[in-house]
Amino acid sequence: MSLDAPTCVLVIRALGSAGARGQRGEALQHGQSGTLPHFLEEPVDAYIVKSNPIKLRCQARPALQIFFKCNGDWVHQSQHTSQEHTDLTTGLKIREVMINVSRQQVEDFHGPEDYWCLCVAWSHLGTSKSRKATVRIAYLRKNFEQDPQGTEVPLNGMIVLHCRPPEGVPVAEVEWLKNEEPLSFDDGNVMEKKGDHNLIISEARLSDSGNYTCVASNIVAKRRSATATVIVYVNGGWSSWTDWSPCNVRCGRGVQKRSRTCTNPAPLNGGAFCEGMSVQKSTCNTVCPVDGGWGEWSEWSTCSSDCERQRSRECTAPEPKHGGRLCDGVAVATENCTGGLCTQNRKLLHDAKPQGVENSSDVALYSGLAAGVVTVVLLIVAVTLYRRSQSEYGVDVIDSSALTGGFQSFSFKTSRQANPLLINSSMQPDLTVSRTYTSPMCFQDSIDKELMAERSFLDPLPDLKVKAFTVSSGVTERAEYHVMSHPQTFPRGLAPDYRGVAVGTTLGRRGKNLFSPHVSLTPRLPLHRATAVFGHAGGRLVVPNTGISLLVPHGGIAEDTTWEMYMSINQEDSSTVSEDGPEIFLSPAVTYGPPGLDLSYPIAMTIAHCAEVAADNWTIRLKRHIQDNKWEEVMSVDEESTSCYCLLEAQKCHVLLEHPGRYALVGEPLNQEAGKRLRLAVFGSPDASNSLGFTLRVYCVDDTPHAFQEVAVGERSRGGRLLEEPKMMLFKANTFSLQVSIQDVPQLLWSIKPFTTCQEFSFSQVWASNQHPLQCAFTLERYSHSSSQLSCKISIRQVTGKEQILQVYTSVVENEKGVVPFFTQSDCTITSQTGSRAFKIPLSIRQRISATFDTANANGKDWQLLAQKLHIDRNLCYFACQESPSSVILTLWEAQHQDSGDLDSLASALEEIKMSTSGTSEDQFDTLC
Repeated sequence: MSLDAPTCVLVIRALGSAGARGQRGEALQHGQSGTLPHFLEEPVDAYIVKSNPIKLRCQARPALQIFFKCNGDWVHQSQHTSQEHTDLTTGLKIREVMINVSRQQVEDFHGPEDYWCLCVAWSHLGTSKSRKATVRIAYLRKNFEQDPQGTEVPLNGMIVLHCRPPEGVPVAEVEWLKNEEPLSFDDGNVMEKKGDHNLIISEARLSDSGNYTCVASNIVAKRRSATATVIVYVNGGWSSWTDWSPCNVRCGRGVQKRSRTCTNPAPLNGGAFCEGMSVQKSTCNTVCPVDGGWGEWSEWSTCSSDCERQRSRECTAPEPKHGGRLCDGVAVATENCTGGLCTQNRKLLHDAKPQGVENSSDVALYSGLAAGVVTVVLLIVAVTLYRRSQSEYGVDVIDSSALTGGFQSFSFKTSRQANPLLINSSMQPDLTVSRTYTSPMCFQDSIDKELMAERSFLDPLPDLKVKAFTVSSGVTERAEYHVMSHPQTFPRGLAPDYRGVAVGTTLGRRGKNLFSPHVSLTPRLPLHRATAVFGHAGGRLVVPNTGISLLVPHGGIAEDTTWEMYMSINQEDSSTVSEDGPEIFLSPAVTYGPPGLDLSYPIAMTIAHCAEVAADNWTIRLKRHIQDNKWEEVMSVDEESTSCYCLLEAQKCHVLLEHPGRYALVGEPLNQEAGKRLRLAVFGSPDASNSLGFTLRVYCVDDTPHAFQEVAVGERSRGGRLLEEPKMMLFKANTFSLQVSIQDVPQLLWSIKPFTTCQEFSFSQVWASNQHPLQCAFTLERYSHSSSQLSCKISIRQVTGKEQILQVYTSVVENEKGVVPFFTQSDCTITSQTGSRAFKIPLSIRQRISATFDTANANGKDWQLLAQKLHIDRNLCYFACQESPSSVILTLWEAQHQDSGDLDSLASALEEIKMSTSGTSEDQFDTLC
């Protein structure tokens, strides 16, 4: 119940009617000092949160009574909580009063203003009133009146994000979050407009990209706005042009070019790529050298006192210019001008000379002849003794030239003991050695397999144990075979050398001819070709054992459409690469089709090459065959292009193509350190025309997987055996020739014709061989049938370069041998795979990755980041032009990892992206990873 004013007066009067002593004592306690009550604490504005009542508090001195008055009415005394305490400093009493205000009281009040309360304090001298304190019910609406909106702005542009918080009591305070972290306004570049809570960034930087959230809060709740994604993008800009390259021809009209890159700056976060071409070409003319030519002879001079006359000519028709060669021959010619009848002291010079002079001339003649004979005999003896003491390069060099064929790269490991033949011919070597073929050959059909099983050309040693290990589905199977010797011969006259030492000739004591006409090594091989029918699911096409494959991505072919696609290897001549210039083929020429093939996504073609790409010593280009046996440049592997993409690795090149045709990698050496890899191998077989003869054939071929195919088939047909593990050699562009020599032949057991121990290939033969094997042969003859073991070594080196040694240690006994088992990989004859079996990445995961990265977002989680993590960091403009850049990047990754089948690298890349950025849901990334 409220107290009214008269009641208060009566109370005061009643107090005043007390005894004088009591009045004086109470007045002294309350500090009757002639002042009105003074409020030490006044009620403050308060907010009711939910249903929790609030307390209003008053404290005054001196005060006899304190009462609250709310909305003009006195609050009943029973609702007051009062207490008194004495101020220790002054000794005066301080009165404190509190009341509770509930939510119901505030809601039931309906007035022109907010619910309010104040305090009234009484003393002997009068009353004092405190300030009004309002009491309101606190709340905060859920929905923002205006959410910030995502935007994309260029670098250095202005970012403005609007935010109008929800209605609330008290008014909500606003703060901004960037990527869930409070945004700092210490940087003068970022400011907040307090009136309408807008966020303004005057000059956008790359670091300003992110997810921005407006947060409104008061004492009731905190509300978050929708997240606004801000992307600060950078449009690409061209770098400066490089200097013009040298003219690509040494003589006449050619082409020079210069390039620039879209790196100033590079496009980021979906920024536009540079417009225009990255390569500019211009015609150039190089002055051709002019070789000198002789002019006409002058007239003969008059006959001199020495009975001679002269005439001359000059090198002026034309004069040598621009580095041209000087004229060959003499500029002055001299002859006797009397026909031998010239006289001195009136005597004919051709008259008979005195007898003494004639006799002395005869003695000199015979003495010279005798000396010559003695010299030849001594030379022969010295060479024989020298060869017995040590084996070095011979002085006679036989030139061998290129031959046609292919190459299948394979290797086996062997362990040998010391060669006993060089010490005691009666000691038999231990021929029970183990060899493991680490890269088995494999042919395209069953006929080739049967031919392989019938021959023993891969049998390095007789009576050897071959151990094979096959791993399938995690289970290792082991098989051991014991192989017996088997004689292999070939018809007489059908096993000649390729422009080198004839295989069918004997270089021993019978002294047959050293050279024979050029005949093809084997009948023509079946074309290296694979075909398959592909549909919307895509697939893989492989030419077995060649390092050549084709990947058709899922969705590359339209639905309800199929194409019969093919891929073949063509043998090309290096002379067809370019009319001028030093370019050579570094890979086989590969054709895929059919013409008119319509694809939605580019295919990925993998081509093996033989270039040594560790250093920048090459300019390597992808070229396409056009009409009239010409080749046009598609792109250089170190330049940017939007028409195709080349990813060059140490032994392979992965190419993304959109148009069928015949393609090849060609290279132009930039200096003499440029090199290409050669594969070296030695085969052996008995001489069919001589029971005591044995022929060693050494092959040098470009180091690509398919290049040894024809050699292997040819050796199989003639009964040849691989005698040593093939080795690799680097052949440099320094114009030096390649020398092959045989060393350490047991002189007491075997003979070889003198001056044939070293043979040589010219630089041009090796450099431009283009997958054609180079072969030289050494024919040896044993002194007796009891000598059944041959031990020697073959040295191969480029002049002034390092040498490679092929160690030969074999039996030449022609006893019957069993069939040599040939171990192949389980899928070596599979030429095609379609659908999901052809891909390492499941289709559902591939689609999720593409959907995640094809669209740019604030955290930079786009396809460019995916390419970076997969180490694809050049020519990004090619992917930017694709409908789905991420899908094309994954196709390239599939081509790179088709052999390993290891998804760890992809999973690791996705995990790195997940850990380094935020913004994509954890569940989505956990699915991808």
